Amino acid sequence: MRSDGSALNLRRWWRSAGFAWAGVRHCYRSQANFRIEAWAGALALALAVVLRAPLPPILLCCTLVLSLELVNTALEAVVDLASPEVHPLAKIAKDAAAAAVLVASGGAVLVGLVVLGPALWRLL
Repeated sequence: MRSDGSALNLRRWWRSAGFAWAGVRHCYRSQANFRIEAWAGALALALAVVLRAPLPPILLCCTLVLSLELVNTALEAVVDLASPEVHPLAKIAKDAAAAAVLVASGGAVLVGLVVLGPALWRLL
């Protein structure tokens, strides 16, 4: 081990990455929308590869939507913990987080149409 603690830092990183993947697994198992978005993203990426369309915008959109869904799930859990009873501010927080996912999903669909649409049109 180097004197700067790099082996320790690597272990901490792996441990943190393990916690992060546990969060992804939890969302995949418990959130139907996350599963739908993950498979829709995989389909969009596969279609981009088959059509030889640019991957970066599709990959970026998939990452954004899935990331926001993870944040939405985390926020919902924290709001439920802090305010187990119905409260108007809790509703606003949960609705706004869900809206962020909806807006990103709509944008991802538009990017998909722009990037993949011409190649799909040519196939028809």
